[in-house]
Amino acid sequence: MTLGRPRFDPRQNQRQFQIRVNHRIRVPEVRVIAADGSMLGVLGTQEAMRLAQEQGLDLVEVNPKADPPVCKILDFGKYKYEEKKKAGEAKRKQTVVEIKEIKLRPKTDEHDLAFKVKAARRFLEAGHKVKFTVRFRGREITHPEKAHEQLDFVLHETEDLANLEARAAMEARTMTALVAPKPTIMQKVAQAKVAAEKARQQAEREGKPIPLSASLPELPDEDDEDEDDNDESD
Repeated sequence: MTLGRPRFDPRQNQRQFQIRVNHRIRVPEVRVIAADGSMLGVLGTQEAMRLAQEQGLDLVEVNPKADPPVCKILDFGKYKYEEKKKAGEAKRKQTVVEIKEIKLRPKTDEHDLAFKVKAARRFLEAGHKVKFTVRFRGREITHPEKAHEQLDFVLHETEDLANLEARAAMEARTMTALVAPKPTIMQKVAQAKVAAEKARQQAEREGKPIPLSASLPELPDEDDEDEDDNDESD
């Protein structure tokens, strides 16, 4: 019989992160913290579980790496709920910067260009980076100056909100430029998130509907149908 590596069991990694509670705590003794936060000292695990049961609570391992492991007497159901709530609040307060793409064509007219500039400004005001992409088709690639003109225009129209992160550059058959919100904009976004979280918590306490955040614009993609590569660009 050939000996090889032991079979991988994905559940092994999951078990390492599970919180052990009550009878799942198999060490002979633990350092116990009472429900009121006072230290009870090192006790036999069975005795610690008995104390928890007498109070209608659970013995929960809070520091498995200590010697002996540290356990606390508490309501495990309530503990899980509060931990989940804390994680949700931390996620809501986190500022996530996304890259929103604005697609252009060398033939994009002034009206559509103005519409896309307005959308780019809203993305920036929401704290997102914006990537402007001008796509060339057919012989349009022979007139890159038109793409430069468009990018110069949109960059000028957003310069009060954004800093240029990547200058206009060719990538295959596209020309791109990347801008990021200025620090003052990001400060406003962070303040707005704090205010929104306070409003959410207030509404939750009062049993009112949770206020919805403003939605960002949805831009239609540029027409992706192939054009005749032999058409001359103006």
